[in-house]
This record gives sequence, structure tokens and C-alpha cells, in this order.
Amino acid sequence: MSKSVLVGTNQTPLSLEYADWVNQLPQSEIRRLLKFTPDYYFAGGKPGVLPIETFHQILEDIISEEKALLQQNSSSVLNKYNYGETDGNIELRTILAKRLVKRDHISCTPEDVLITTGSQQTLYAINDCLISPGDVILTTRPTYLGFLLPAEKMGAKIVTLPSDDGGLMPEFIDVAIKLCKNKFGRTPKILYTIPYSDNPKGTTLSSKRKQQIIDIVFSYNDLLIVEDVAYKEIQFGEHSIRPMKEADPNNQRIAYLSTSTKEAASFRIGYSVFPEELRKAVIKAKGYYDLCSSEFVQAILARYYDKYIDLQLPLIRQGYEDRCNAMIRAIKEYMPYGSYTNPTGGFFVWYETSNKNFDSSKFIQTAIDSGVVYVPGIAFYPQNGFAITEESELVRCERPTNTMRLGFSLLPPDMIREGIKVLGRLLWMEDKQKVPRSFSSFSDKGFFVI
Repeated sequence: MSKSVLVGTNQTPLSLEYADWVNQLPQSEIRRLLKFTPDYYFAGGKPGVLPIETFHQILEDIISEEKALLQQNSSSVLNKYNYGETDGNIELRTILAKRLVKRDHISCTPEDVLITTGSQQTLYAINDCLISPGDVILTTRPTYLGFLLPAEKMGAKIVTLPSDDGGLMPEFIDVAIKLCKNKFGRTPKILYTIPYSDNPKGTTLSSKRKQQIIDIVFSYNDLLIVEDVAYKEIQFGEHSIRPMKEADPNNQRIAYLSTSTKEAASFRIGYSVFPEELRKAVIKAKGYYDLCSSEFVQAILARYYDKYIDLQLPLIRQGYEDRCNAMIRAIKEYMPYGSYTNPTGGFFVWYETSNKNFDSSKFIQTAIDSGVVYVPGIAFYPQNGFAITEESELVRCERPTNTMRLGFSLLPPDMIREGIKVLGRLLWMEDKQKVPRSFSSFSDKGFFVI
């Protein structure tokens, strides 16, 4: 029998014209750096303190129960392996709603909770649903690039506000709104903030600042607060979760976003509570993106949040606190003079060298060649955004090059110390200064904590 062969008659290369954003926006720096496998990974916030044995137990329990169902010829075993509701599995949403009411002091029902494929999908959907070209977004300076890049893709004007060691400075919100209205003819649509151990700096908003933000923003009826609490559970020492969303009992003014990645594992499950109309829009958008999130993964997390999370969280927090302390000690001991944040939770330390001419984005290849990777700080500023200065002026946003985000979440303390020592030596050499004979000889000297 002869075998037919398909033959293409036109062998010329395909020529396509891509959407403008493809060439205008860079790949996420965190995504780009994932291709490297250095000895010392300080780049993306990869979780390194994971309750793996707990998840093994959950999987064993699920498998055992499913074997029993199969013996009974029950078709219910198919549910975890099938399509689900776009807004998420009702069992998981019920468990999370109870936890949000009890732990986070949020007024919500299971119907208010939305499950997404990672919190990143939620951030993209918010921009997709709310932003048209020219719309204005307010956020801190610097800010999380996972929110920044989708906003720029949608054509938003990003206006950054000053921050200090206490996070976003609320006194500049009113100033920004007035200046944006005068310059752009539009009032901002979104204020994006990460109140707990923010990404990238690691700073945390005080209760006083949260109240100031609420008082200012709630006086406008067309400005949404996006409260991203990804690191709410990774807070060191005694703490309570008192989000701004607590001041929104009728669920009308604040979008409250969280994720399982930091408090469980990177299963790509986010959960959120939106004002109703925005929730409907985000569900519609999610239906276009991926139809639904994995039912099997949601089943795993339903058991974790129902039975195990409060047993595991103290161990998880302690593990990250030990890593954070190791990084701070190593920065003091080995890094060139400059400033660094001293976070009380989360995954990151923000480092800024006193050499203003240093370019961490150019230097990174040197670091990678020596087995160290970090994220250059320039990635956390908008490419073509604006800034409110501390003199209350609206100007083009500068992107300082002498900063870097250092993640302490993945590596154990001894490797963090080794990696920062390698990075510190490289930085001293780059600065064309003599590397100190004993790094410990300059502990604390020349540093200030921001």
C-alpha cells in the first residue's frame, strides 16, 4: 500500500506583524532569570520552606478514598479530574471564606470568594477588566512587577508614590489624584498596595497608615483599592491580620487578593474577594483565559486549609525568619556600603549601594557567571511611568540602577551567607575598591537600615 506524503509548496518563512506590546514591553525579569540554575538563587520568590510531608499525607488520603470509590463503581471519582466551575470549587471556597471571616476579619460568604490560577492571574484580570489606554493607576515606588507589566500592557499611565521604611506614604495620595486630574484629565482608577512585607522592598504598613489610606480613598467613589496580601501569613513574631478590607463590610471599595503559594506551595491557586460587579467581570475574563483552575489541586488545598495550615504555619514562618536573619547578617558583614531594608516578614530584602553610578542590570551577568542571581531593582519601576516627588510634583519616573531585590526564601541560612559573601566580593571589586582583608572587619560600618 502506498503511503501519502504531505508536501508544502511554499517554503518561504512566515512573516507576521505582532501586537505593539510584544516589542515594547520586556519579558518579566523574574521569568527570564528562571532559566539560570546558579548555586545561589536570590531572584524570584521561590518558596523553600514547604510542608511536603503534609501534602504527601493529603495525597495518600485522596488516593485511598478514590480507590474505595472505584471499587463501588462510583462516578464521583471523576470530579477531581474534570472541568469545574470558573469561580472555583465550592468546598475550597467555603473553607477559605470561613478562614477569611475568622482570621482576616473580612465579611464574606463562599459565593464572594473567587479562585484563580495563581494570584498573578487575578492581577492580570483586574487590569484587563478595568484599564483602557490612558487610564491612571497609583502605586508605590518601587512596586511589584507582576502588577506593573500587565498594567503597562493595557496602556495604563502608572503614577508612583513615595515610600519609606513604613511603606506607602499616604499623604501623597490626595496630591497625586489632583495632579493626575490636572495633567491627564482623568482621576486614577486603582490604588495598588501590598500592605504586608511588600514586594520588592519588604516594608509593612502600620495600622495608622492603613487607616489614613482608607480615609483618603473612601472620599472618592471612583477609586478602587487593590489590597494584595500575598505575604500576610509570612509575618515574623506575634502578629494579627487586620487588612484594609476589614473597613469594607459591604464589599464595595476594596479588592482583597491572596495566594496559596507562600502559605502552602506553588500550586498556582490564588483566592480573592472582589466588589460584586468587578467579581463578575473577572470571572468572565478568567473563563476566556483558562476556563477553570485545576479541580485536583483545589481538592488538595481544601484539605490543607481545613486541617493542616495552622499546624504548619509556625514552622513555615520560623524557617523564613531564620533565612531572613541570615541574609541581613550577611549583608551587614559582606556587602559594600549602602542601605537595605530589614523586613518583618515576606521573602525579600531591598539593597541599594551607595555608588549611584552602579548598574545592577549590567552587573548581573558577572554575578551569574560566579553562581549568584538576583533581580535588578530597575525592573520594579514603570518603563514610561510618572512619579509624585516628595516636593509634590508630577514628573517622569526615574529608574535608579543601583538597587537590587534579594530573595531569601529558597536557600537555607548557610547557603544564603555563602552566596551573599560571593556577591559582596564581586560588588567590592566592581566598585574598584580593595576588598577588605576580613569582611567581618566592616560589619555595620557605612550602612543604614531603611
